[in-house]
Amino acid sequence: MVKEDEGTVSGRLVEVELETLILQKVEVVSSLIVSAKHVDQVICALHSLAVRLFPLDSSIILGASDPQYASQALAAEVSNDSERDEWKRVFYHGVAFPAMSKMLIYNVTSSWLNLFSSRARKQVYDSFFVEGPPSEIIQALVPALTQSGNTDRIKLKPIYSNIERLLILCLLERKGVQLMVSEFGNPYTVVGNLGGILKADRSLIISRVAQLLASIPDKATLETLPLLSSHSFARCIVIQLLDGAERRALELHRVDKPDAANLDGSLFFVGETFQRICRRGSADILADEMIPRILSLVQSCLLSKSNSAITNMFEKTPKSLFWLRIVETIKDRYAVERLSEVLLRQLSTKNVNDGEAYWALWLLFNRCFKLENTMRAMFVDKFLLWKVFPVCCLRWIIQFSIIEHAPDDDECPTRLKTKRFLDVVQRLVTVWSKHDFVQSAQVEQQAYITAAIGLCLEKMTNEELETTQDVLSSILQGVSCRLGSPIHLIRKMGCAIALAFSRVVDPAKPLYLDDICCENIDWEFGINSLTQKPEANGILIDNAELKNSNRFTDHACFGKKHKDVKDNGDRSKIKILEVRKNVPDKSIESVSLNSGLVDDEVSDDESKHSEVSSDSSLQPYDLSDDDTDLQKKFSQLADISSALRKPDDPDGIELALNVAEKLIRAAPDELHHLSGDLVQALVHVRCADAAIEGQEDSAEEKRQRALVALIVTCPFESLDILTKLLYSSNVDVSQRLLIIDVMTEAAQELANATFFTRISQSKSLISSIAANQPWYFPSHSEPNGAGPWKEVEEVGLLSWSHRYERVLPSRPGQVKKGKSRRWSIGKTSVSQPEHSKNKFPLYAAAFMLPAMQGYDKRRRGLDLLNRDFIVLGKLIHMLGVCMKCIAMHPEATILGSHLIDMLKSRDVAHHAEAYVRSSALFAASSILQALHPSYVASALIEGNDEISNGLEWIRIWALQIAESDPDTECSTMAMRCLQLHSEMALQTSRSLETAQSFRSKGCISPTLMKDIIIPSSNR
Repeated sequence: MVKEDEGTVSGRLVEVELETLILQKVEVVSSLIVSAKHVDQVICALHSLAVRLFPLDSSIILGASDPQYASQALAAEVSNDSERDEWKRVFYHGVAFPAMSKMLIYNVTSSWLNLFSSRARKQVYDSFFVEGPPSEIIQALVPALTQSGNTDRIKLKPIYSNIERLLILCLLERKGVQLMVSEFGNPYTVVGNLGGILKADRSLIISRVAQLLASIPDKATLETLPLLSSHSFARCIVIQLLDGAERRALELHRVDKPDAANLDGSLFFVGETFQRICRRGSADILADEMIPRILSLVQSCLLSKSNSAITNMFEKTPKSLFWLRIVETIKDRYAVERLSEVLLRQLSTKNVNDGEAYWALWLLFNRCFKLENTMRAMFVDKFLLWKVFPVCCLRWIIQFSIIEHAPDDDECPTRLKTKRFLDVVQRLVTVWSKHDFVQSAQVEQQAYITAAIGLCLEKMTNEELETTQDVLSSILQGVSCRLGSPIHLIRKMGCAIALAFSRVVDPAKPLYLDDICCENIDWEFGINSLTQKPEANGILIDNAELKNSNRFTDHACFGKKHKDVKDNGDRSKIKILEVRKNVPDKSIESVSLNSGLVDDEVSDDESKHSEVSSDSSLQPYDLSDDDTDLQKKFSQLADISSALRKPDDPDGIELALNVAEKLIRAAPDELHHLSGDLVQALVHVRCADAAIEGQEDSAEEKRQRALVALIVTCPFESLDILTKLLYSSNVDVSQRLLIIDVMTEAAQELANATFFTRISQSKSLISSIAANQPWYFPSHSEPNGAGPWKEVEEVGLLSWSHRYERVLPSRPGQVKKGKSRRWSIGKTSVSQPEHSKNKFPLYAAAFMLPAMQGYDKRRRGLDLLNRDFIVLGKLIHMLGVCMKCIAMHPEATILGSHLIDMLKSRDVAHHAEAYVRSSALFAASSILQALHPSYVASALIEGNDEISNGLEWIRIWALQIAESDPDTECSTMAMRCLQLHSEMALQTSRSLETAQSFRSKGCISPTLMKDIIIPSSNR
């Protein structure tokens, strides 16, 4: 021992003397460079040191130099191989290289390097960096890339360019990163006090090198080479790290100790670099390079049939040693989570089966999953409850982290589920069953957890289900919550879980709660369609309508109607599309109401003398006996009202519904007196009890059309009764929804009313230039051959003016023939032009104001703000449709202010149900589209701040919804609302600028203009 200690001390003394000699040599070279007057002096000075460290051909380097300096360089002392290796080791691992590198980077680069020949630069300059250990080189070059704010950037530009060139040369072209993996994999050595890496400080050195390596793209200049860009550089070093680690794993495979990799610095260096790459946003590049290698290894080991044999194959395969332990070396939990998430998502895009995906996860995460609680929490909690993955990834997560065996394991059917599996199912079901979760969670998140529960239920048996606590009650609670939702996708989730649960309880008796349920449940629920972004020009505002649950059995068929509100064009022209079953109406033979089918102004003589050529007279008569002549015929409204009130006479109710609409639209004299009684009878009649089985939808549609006809023909009388019934305690939810639906359809029919005008040649009392056309028509005088003027509809924004273009005239001799001809004995009258007129503004107040009163009051059997939120959402949607129907009319300003006051209520604007919030956003968008900018400008000029404050509230509220609402549909509609607000603000500001131009003429008071507040689109 004494002799060994004496040998160690003597060896250290020799190394100290050598380091002193090298430092003196570096000092001499530095002084020669500083005092040099010619580039050859610099080359000779560098050559005198390089020849002691590297094998150089001095004659080639100094052949083109000045003979005086070349002779001095050739006379320099040259070391043999053993001395050169000793010099090189001490030079780079001591303090000599850091000092020399600063001289090379700053002094030589800024003054002399551009004068070097390519051979001289490669031999006496680049060799100091290329031939040295990459870990030392990177610690010298990367800190020099840090830009100082006090230094002239122009002077530093050549220095930075040279550093970037050296980094590419050392790390990428010479594969310096791969060499570093091998360098850190060498056994620990102690080099005395020569600056060697001590065992205790080794991890700090590795972490520093990994940090510098990952930060190179961040520190590179803007004019950097493409190889140092973040994407390219990350991919290059990842490939080198993986190649070096697999090569190192082959070397470590001979070690008997299972934890030998923990003592190896190469794996630690790879893990440190990986976590920094993930932190810098390049986890996708890392996963993209890892997946092909992992899948190749997995596929080679899957030739065995049993799980135990596959596990042994992984443990015996040399390359598996690195993959089994790489995740352990990544200490940053965020980096592990980010890498795991990207790996799963990229695996879902590959053509891999469940078995390959399971073993890929097992290879990477099995050791950490068994040893670390954080890893188990990541898979079981975050990946199942917080994240949203594709369904295939969800299936892999459940298989690996909960079931804990391969999907193709033959022993799986007989193996009981672990306690972890049952606990996770209990936790998932508990979260899923809460009403708050249904209200506040995003639809994508709800679909993901629903799929997780469904996939777990498919793996369970009835015996295992009975061992759990509260799973049955939680599932029933969650299903009932979803069946009462107005959103179709939410109801579909409840039906799917109910079906999966029933199969666990009794596979022979599956429970189908919906017609769309099939034997193979689609756990994706069409979720991809929910994430599509609507187009900017024609955004679809999908207002999810309701489908009544089973508790409303009397009106289940009415609840099956789905309505979609589409916003077409830039100003979003609203159309309500109803999807109904195509049930043909029965021919009504009991009453002939020709007067209700033809306008009052149409001559009856035409119908008397019209004859149609047809072969129907040749068809044989149906001589079969029926009881048509015995059926009761209704020709009076009072008889219809009386028949509808007799529930014991279903045939009478059916006949009354058949003729109700046509008799009402015939507008008899007694209609105004009997309209209220008819409304009550139609609302309270039970169509499902009176209709034939299978024709319930037809009866409901007839009742609905009759109510719409009543509102259109007698608006005030009918609306007075309907609005009272809406808040009455004597009607159920389906009847309230019926009232809202018929009011919506009636408003649209009144807004699109058509009428005929008789062409008359009567002269006006006051003559004008164009007596037969409005004042805004173009001039009647036209050149020869030109066609008449016709009005053209504007496409896109709502038009506030009229545009006309001429009708293209026919060519000479051209005859336009139609498909039908008129045959008549009498005199043919001239066809009457059809016009459209919006009649709804006259009745808008009667539609909207009574419906907005008392919505926030809780009554017996009615609670709109809480239990009956579906009715509230439909009501707000109806009010929004009414605003659409009075667009660009003066009534929109007054009624819009009242509707904004209703929306301002916190119970409406921030309702817990997304259905109500989406309806409120639709109503707000309708207000913005209905208000004419000139009306808003007039209100501002007159000092009426009510409308401007309301518009500003809409902007602030929509901005909050767009930023923080968990529902995707609400966020999209809020963004559309902000866009409409910006358009309104722009048009209003233009109107104000036009009004301001007349201020000098005294049209506007200066004090009023000073107080005008223009609604802004953003702040």
